[in-house]
Amino acid sequence: MDDPGPRSCGGEPRLTGARSADRTRATILRAARARFARHGYERTTIRAIAADAAIDASMVMRYFGSKDQLFDAALTIDLRLPDLTAVDRDDLARVLVRHFLDRWEGDPADDALLLLLRSAVTHERAAERLREIFAAQVAPALGDAADPRRAALVCAQLLGLALTRHLLRAPGVTALTPDEVVELYAPALAAVLA
Repeated sequence: MDDPGPRSCGGEPRLTGARSADRTRATILRAARARFARHGYERTTIRAIAADAAIDASMVMRYFGSKDQLFDAALTIDLRLPDLTAVDRDDLARVLVRHFLDRWEGDPADDALLLLLRSAVTHERAAERLREIFAAQVAPALGDAADPRRAALVCAQLLGLALTRHLLRAPGVTALTPDEVVELYAPALAAVLA
C-alpha cells in the first residue's frame, strides 16, 4: 500500500515544504497576473498583489525579489498554438483568428497574454516580451505558410484585433460575436498569407 504522506491533526494531507512553497508561488503568480491584467504594470503594487494572495508583502519579495522579477515570471506565456502544419492553407487564417479569440476571451485573470498586451502599451519590458513571444512562437508555427515579413504582419493583425476588442473596447468590434469576428476578419489575415 502506498504511503499517503504526512497528515495534519485533522487527517488531511499536510503539504511538505517544497509543495507548500510551490503552492505559495503559484498563488502569488495568479494574484499578480490578475492584478497586472486589470491595472497594468505601472498601477500594480506588491502590496496589492500580496493582499489579493492573502499573504504578507514580504513573502512576495521573498519568492520573486522585486516587482520587475515578478512581472517577468508572470509573463511566461505559451500561446498554445495548434499544429498549423496539419491545417489546410485555405483554413489557416480562420484557425488563427479563432485560436486567439478563444485565448483572449477565456478567463482574463488567468491569461498572461491579455496581461502582457495591456502592459505592453505603457511598459517597454512588456512590449519587448510580447514581441519576443510572437516572434518565437507564431512565425515558426506558420512555417512555410508565411515568410518572415508576412508572419510579422499576421502578428500585427492579431495584436491589433486584441487591442481594439479587449483593451480599447471599440464598440463596433466588441459588438461582434466571435463567429462574426472569424467570418469578417479571417479574410484580411488570409490576404496577408496569400
